[in-house]
Amino acid sequence: MAPGTETTSRPGPLSGIQVLDLTQFLAGPFSTQILADLGANVVKLEAPSGDWSRTLPPHFVGSDSCYFLSINRNKKGVVIDMKTLEGLDLVKRLAARCDILMENFRPGVLDRLGLAFDDLSQRNPGLIWTSISGFGQDGPYRDRPAYDMIVQAMSGGMSLTGEPGRAAVRAGIPLGDLTAGMYAAIGSLAALEERKQTGRGKFIDISMLDCQVAMLTYQAAYHLHSGEVPGRQGSGHESIPTYRSFVAANQTGLVIAANTERMWKGLCEVLDRAALTEDQRFVTNDDRFKNREALWPLLEQAFLQREAKEWVPLLLAAGVPVGEVNTVADALNDPQVRHRNMVLELENDRGDQARVAGNPIKFRDVDEPPHHYPPSLGADTRASLCQTLGLSNAEFETYAKNGIVREQS
Repeated sequence: MAPGTETTSRPGPLSGIQVLDLTQFLAGPFSTQILADLGANVVKLEAPSGDWSRTLPPHFVGSDSCYFLSINRNKKGVVIDMKTLEGLDLVKRLAARCDILMENFRPGVLDRLGLAFDDLSQRNPGLIWTSISGFGQDGPYRDRPAYDMIVQAMSGGMSLTGEPGRAAVRAGIPLGDLTAGMYAAIGSLAALEERKQTGRGKFIDISMLDCQVAMLTYQAAYHLHSGEVPGRQGSGHESIPTYRSFVAANQTGLVIAANTERMWKGLCEVLDRAALTEDQRFVTNDDRFKNREALWPLLEQAFLQREAKEWVPLLLAAGVPVGEVNTVADALNDPQVRHRNMVLELENDRGDQARVAGNPIKFRDVDEPPHHYPPSLGADTRASLCQTLGLSNAEFETYAKNGIVREQS
């Protein structure tokens, strides 16, 4: 912290915003966790069987999977059987009191259950309904099932991933799910802002495929302009030949971004290849691009002389952007990552402990609020329904006895 600055702890910017979370698995829960991290009161509603990701192997803390624990912190857990008329009525009553309802059912499923935006918005005109699905609410693929890898493949993004001459591979991070979750959060916040002027909510239609196509950015523009179809990108960049990864000694790896002439000269000096800057094939970036197939073996051979961790400080001192190719373990133990509180340690009242990736949204001069362990199945059912809907304990017990609701055992 800079001298003279002070931090304060205050409720998150979304404090007071009520979110009814009908999502499960990854895209939706990731989105509502963003809102919860920002201070929204998120009620995660589950069927009596629970979110399927609770049981996803291979790693567990208590009865809940590490997968589930990674995307459901700071939420309250409520169990209602929406397949019963009484349960559906409870959900409608909760929706009437919330600002945002987020769901990731296949289009038409909630309509068939009797839960529809048009009906709920009559009771709650300010309701923002955010729907995440594979292909959106309309179009020829509307009713198709979709998962992360399917939309990665169909979007064209997977065709860019992998080494030239080899099969396409999915991104190691589930980009189809995560980008849909981020766009869903962005759309929800935009609708909240608009509601300040109109008093009306919105139906937001987020398609995982749309989100992945949007992520094509300059690759889409290149194709639409030239008609050329890009192929596997491997470890490099379509336009910059010295923006790529290299293997160093002992199979360690690093990535450089020598994008300017100054960086190019610095790179050659560190590698003891200053003569390359005078080679007519490599004088400008255009020259290096045209002759990249001749350039790369020369750089590859030079990098083999030291391990990646030895090259990094030398290149940084020369003004060349560089980073090691970290394992997940390396990244999560990196001093910068730890300094930024990007590894959270969570503990519940039973003593269960979980470590998860943190919230990347930081507010200057404001302490990050404490984070809460993801809810056990039905942990907050009684408290949420009694407080929000005004149910008496006797009414709650009747619902519980009839299997309409469930609380943590």
